[in-house]
Amino acid sequence: MAPKIGLALGSGGARGWAHIGILRALEEIGIPPDVVCGTSMGALVGATYVSGALDALEDFARALTQIRMGRMLDVNLASGGLIEGKHIVRLLRDFGVKPTFSEVSVPFVAVATDMAHGREMWLRSGKLVEAVRASIGIPGIFSPVWIEGRWLLDGGMSNPVPVSACRALGAEVIIAVNPNARHYLPQHGNGVAEAAPRYGIETVLSSAPVALQPLLRKYLGSTGKQTRTPPGYLTVLSTSIDVMTDHILRSRLAGDPPNVMVDLDLHDMTMLDFAKADQAIASGYDAIMNKADILERLR
Repeated sequence: MAPKIGLALGSGGARGWAHIGILRALEEIGIPPDVVCGTSMGALVGATYVSGALDALEDFARALTQIRMGRMLDVNLASGGLIEGKHIVRLLRDFGVKPTFSEVSVPFVAVATDMAHGREMWLRSGKLVEAVRASIGIPGIFSPVWIEGRWLLDGGMSNPVPVSACRALGAEVIIAVNPNARHYLPQHGNGVAEAAPRYGIETVLSSAPVALQPLLRKYLGSTGKQTRTPPGYLTVLSTSIDVMTDHILRSRLAGDPPNVMVDLDLHDMTMLDFAKADQAIASGYDAIMNKADILERLR
């Protein structure tokens, strides 16, 4: 008898689009998961998969642009975050995500974090879309969600890659996917960090007529010293969450390792680069195909 396969889809914001490629590759090599557990973006992709709505999500992701993403943002600073996420909830329903957990094709858990007690919450009954919205509640960006008498935030704060949830649901072979491997401050292709050097007033002077540059330098008081532009708010927030979840993940996996670990190197994407779905999906697909021999031996 074939072992029960569990798929633990980790957090990672936009890098989590890679989970679509993971699922496509598993289908192609004939190893569909019997249990799916997801945290944050892993919960969103996982919920669409168990609802039979992955095609709609993939079409949306591949067509997404930064402009379209901006139009989806419903900013409300009084909600406990920058964004309420009501538009995302509507989209999930439009994609065809099932109304309740009891209607999905395979057992599914969405992981969130209880703000009051700092512990993980395994959401596996009730309203599915509401559970996903809680699981993707990135602190500082999305507002928390009230479920079962608790304010819930992103599951990545407590269980970034939910191997333990898969095991609790009876999975015998667990494939864990971490979209955040080898990533902190976003890097350009040449290895230079996003907070690249800038030369202040020298940039302005270099664009002025050569004859005027000495005069402008005198009156503007340019010292010629190099200055640096610090990372922006969202970059700092994204990197902080990356560092936090990486340390939590290392601790969790040390005591509860999966059978197969899929680490994705998406170092040139931030957790907010949602318009880079093609790149992330291809990365997930290739990662599974590279482990196809190992996975087939585990069946």
